[in-house]
Amino acid sequence: MDIDKLFKVPKLPVGGSKRKLPDNPTPEMLKKLRMDVDPVSASNSLTDRPVGISPTASRSKRARMEDEDEDGATQFAPGADADYFAEEDDEGRFFGGGLTSEQKEILNIFEKADGEQVEDEVQQMTITQLRRSLQVFERALNKNQAQRSKYPNDPSKFIDSEADLDAAIKAMLPLSQSPSLAYPELVRSGTLTMTIGLLTHENVDIVIDVVELIYELTDEDADTEYEEKDYEENQEALKILVDGLMDDSAFELLVDNLKRLNEREESDRQAVFHVLGIFENIIGFNPSLSSDLVSKTKILPWLLNRIQSKDHDENRAYSAELLSILLQNSRPNKLILGQNDGIDIFLKVLAQFRRRNPVDPEETEFMENIFDALCSVLNEPTIKKLFLDAEGTDLMILMIKDKHESQSRSIKVLDYAMSGPNGASICEAFVEALGLKPLFMTFMNKLSKHQKTSLEPSPEDIGHILGIIASLLTHLPSDSASRIRVLAKFVEGDYEKTDKLLEVRDSARKRLKTTDVKIEKERQAIVADEGEDAISPDVEDTFYIRRLEGGLFTLQTVDYILAWLIMEDDGIQRHVFRILDRGDQSLEDILQSLRLYHEHVEIDDTINEAEGTVSQKEILRSLIAALKNSQPEE
Repeated sequence: MDIDKLFKVPKLPVGGSKRKLPDNPTPEMLKKLRMDVDPVSASNSLTDRPVGISPTASRSKRARMEDEDEDGATQFAPGADADYFAEEDDEGRFFGGGLTSEQKEILNIFEKADGEQVEDEVQQMTITQLRRSLQVFERALNKNQAQRSKYPNDPSKFIDSEADLDAAIKAMLPLSQSPSLAYPELVRSGTLTMTIGLLTHENVDIVIDVVELIYELTDEDADTEYEEKDYEENQEALKILVDGLMDDSAFELLVDNLKRLNEREESDRQAVFHVLGIFENIIGFNPSLSSDLVSKTKILPWLLNRIQSKDHDENRAYSAELLSILLQNSRPNKLILGQNDGIDIFLKVLAQFRRRNPVDPEETEFMENIFDALCSVLNEPTIKKLFLDAEGTDLMILMIKDKHESQSRSIKVLDYAMSGPNGASICEAFVEALGLKPLFMTFMNKLSKHQKTSLEPSPEDIGHILGIIASLLTHLPSDSASRIRVLAKFVEGDYEKTDKLLEVRDSARKRLKTTDVKIEKERQAIVADEGEDAISPDVEDTFYIRRLEGGLFTLQTVDYILAWLIMEDDGIQRHVFRILDRGDQSLEDILQSLRLYHEHVEIDDTINEAEGTVSQKEILRSLIAALKNSQPEE
């Protein structure tokens, strides 16, 4: 098990969490809105009535709210309550409903619509209905194509057929509710191929209809309420649909249409959102297709251009999220990003957050997705070099100094950039760019002269800071000026940073102890129920991963750092042994932690022996051997 790789992969965008466009007003919102309007003024304005309420209905409302007394004076119900003058119930407890007539009518309309919706949901589509719907679409398509061919320069001749085609496409939207029935038939009948062909239609509105249809058909939310058997059938149907889309070059046609859509128009803006949603849907179903999307289309340049937009909106945010997804686990995509100046663009976009925080949660998510995308690609040697050449190290250090929301993410990026066998040059650049001071100020939670307040670094921040320190001690040459400067940090201030390391170590030990107690109880329960044979290697691996998450990973990283410090500085060695002894700990506890670390680290096959690099496993072996000869002085 390669633990380094396990804990060096940024998480996918927060999700389950599929991105949606802002919702249209719901019936509940509309009802609340209407109830907040002054009843009398509302009754006098026909222009404010909701769609579906006729002028007659509004006039009858006024009539019901008015009551002529004997003197001819007009009387209104208190609060314009339409039921105020209604008869009481048998026990005289009815005092009106508190709603105006218009509000009651709105409620009735919504209740009626909800009832019709329920009836529609109950009805199950049959194969006959499905084929009839597909035939209607095919006839509308053929008629439109025929009239466009016959009268290419006279839109009045084919406008009606275009409207029929539009309606036929929209009529297929409910097919997403019956995937197992509809999707195989869509492919078998050739309707899917005809639908994909419409992505080249001259009328952009028809293209937008097709995009919305494909988005609905591939939407993973369509089958969330099905039982397990139905879910499996729907997944198989979705596979047939996705295969059909790929056979018909859907990726290429969809990307080509991104250039045709004008996002200043609302319908086009939503269509762009749906195109990105289609890509997310398909890649979510089959992640291997992410490489096809990037290699066969120009989606990556489009996304890189889109995230550079000065105005932030949903599509810019979605572009950043899709980039993060595409770069997560595809090495070819990472290399193509480097070839398209992606690292320069990422750094340019992130630089805007150096001196300011994101304005809202959506922009915060946008920033995080760009940082995550950058972390995803930094395990590639060529990308590390591009990052260094683009002065990415300097930018991250400046962000750490400025202590805005980007600070935490900058520390994370540096951890990814400096780790691994190819991180030596970035480690050197980090020290030369004076990154040690802001890094250790953050580690110690100290303020600079110009700061009044500071946020306590999160456990995640501490973990990445430890990763940076470990990389510095791994890569910086012995007796080099850069290495001596790192060691000096742990000596200055009466070993305060060494003490901080030991505090982090003690906290990790306590967390690990609690985790081990829980795991041991589970282990005993499994043995009691199923016997010793039930503790398989897979179960042991699961337990080990839980231990890593429960404090072991932090403990091993700290002990790795302490091992280097003990080896290279006698003063630090004496100080560490003294503090360990106070807590009934010793050098043997550090050795035990490193042995477990060494046992679970796999040999990295990517190491280039010609460059003189050494694997992490070999470094650990040498450290353990050297520490055995280090004994505390009496």
